[in-house]
Amino acid sequence: MISILLIEDDAALSRLLEGHLRRYGYGVIIPDPEDFRHLDRLLMEFKPHLILLDIELPFYDGYVWARKFREQSTVPIMFISARGEPIDQVRALENGGDDYVVKPFHMEVLLAKIEALLRRTYELSPIHAETERTIRPYGELILDLKRLVVQYRDREISLTPVETSLLHELIKARGDVVDRDMLMLAAWDEVMFVDDNTLTVNISRLRQKLTQLGLTRVLETVRGHGYRLKLPDTPE
Repeated sequence: MISILLIEDDAALSRLLEGHLRRYGYGVIIPDPEDFRHLDRLLMEFKPHLILLDIELPFYDGYVWARKFREQSTVPIMFISARGEPIDQVRALENGGDDYVVKPFHMEVLLAKIEALLRRTYELSPIHAETERTIRPYGELILDLKRLVVQYRDREISLTPVETSLLHELIKARGDVVDRDMLMLAAWDEVMFVDDNTLTVNISRLRQKLTQLGLTRVLETVRGHGYRLKLPDTPE
């Protein structure tokens, strides 16, 4: 059963969401009041497939917890918050979130987003001839779609599901430019409902991780078009 860690301190809303999620076949883990000091322990104990995370929480806000979760896991994180300003959504993504839903929301929209995020995360490697478990696009660069990691020479770093989808799309282009709409479609299964800043933030995070691998200035911005991945050892 797919399990969801629901971190929401509004007890009434938490019960409502739990009921809907269970009716759709999800297992739901809800922290007890005393658990809000140590939510990272719940992550390690239950190992959920997805986290629904509010921002306004006792003791530490959702941004802090998202950073802590990212230190331990690549589990997808969907923020659910009444804060609807673009800066709030940008902060959520910068701190490790994969998606953001503004309260109040229609339950059908939340469920559709949950299904899409789970599909992107756990079915990133479709079974057909052109896709393998690992992809070696340029020499020593390896993207592992199952483990959500990218390797270059003797270094390895974990990616979020969204970052993995973006890098996968850039790799498939073999150095050609990938336009922004194509990247948003690959990472979120939709374009209309994804804020343009969301892509920018995730590209920035991916670029930082590639830099940590020793690959600086390889993820290029092509103004007015999109992005391309160009490694030093890639032939023109």
